[in-house]
Amino acid sequence: MVLHFLIQGRVQGVGFRWYVHREASELDLRGWVRNTEDGEVEVVASGNDKDLAELRASLRRGPRGSRVDRLVEHYLDDAEAANLDSFRIEGAW
Repeated sequence: MVLHFLIQGRVQGVGFRWYVHREASELDLRGWVRNTEDGEVEVVASGNDKDLAELRASLRRGPRGSRVDRLVEHYLDDAEAANLDSFRIEGAW
């Protein structure tokens, strides 16, 4: 299963991408996380239902200092998973 998340709130400048990377890596999910130009954080993650549910719960909590106002979620076609490797942060450097 492949999910796309868009996290809105105070999610940039608070270590949100690093938090997502750690949580997703511990769950052995594949995919990526990045900041958007609109001040949101975008996540694409592939894995089993249970692990994705755990990631969803982590995204709702966020790291210390963040505030999640809204979590938008969409299912992507399973073919999208073919291009995903171990979880990474995009645009971090």
